[in-house]
Amino acid sequence: MTGGAKFKPKEYLCRVKIDRNIAVAFTGHRTYDGSSDAALRAAIRRFYDNGYRIFLTGMALGFDLAAGECAVALRRELPDIAVVCAVPFYGQERRFGADARARYGRLAAAADEVAVLAENYTPRVYHLRNDFLVDNASAIIAYYDGSAGGTAYTVRRALKQGLYVENIWQGLFL
Repeated sequence: MTGGAKFKPKEYLCRVKIDRNIAVAFTGHRTYDGSSDAALRAAIRRFYDNGYRIFLTGMALGFDLAAGECAVALRRELPDIAVVCAVPFYGQERRFGADARARYGRLAAAADEVAVLAENYTPRVYHLRNDFLVDNASAIIAYYDGSAGGTAYTVRRALKQGLYVENIWQGLFL
């Protein structure tokens, strides 16, 4: 694929085999400040206790990175957790500041799989990434405050497809 290519649903540069029956995807806002870290850890443990073993992160700033890092950290007590990074396009991290780039690099290195979904940035890559998350999971852990944007899109798409969505944002229940 080349930059500027139009993407159709499920047309990903990198194909990975994910058993969506045991997979949970994270979606949340870039403004995530860590205030729900305890709820995030508890949600991951609950899903784990119910047989979920694969945790997908979209690698965006904020909640995505924090959730992926949390899943990696929980490997100490839940060793068969697998973390899959859904990277929207090569070089995504170059748009981040130095600290976030370092976190991104550590998470990608610790992941069990990194799925790069497009060669280059196009306006569609973030929707492609969000579709990948929903298409490869049976449940979502969200940090969703009700505002418009990519998190809203992902939550709506997941609910429309019948996925269970657990929202850990304090104050809003789906």
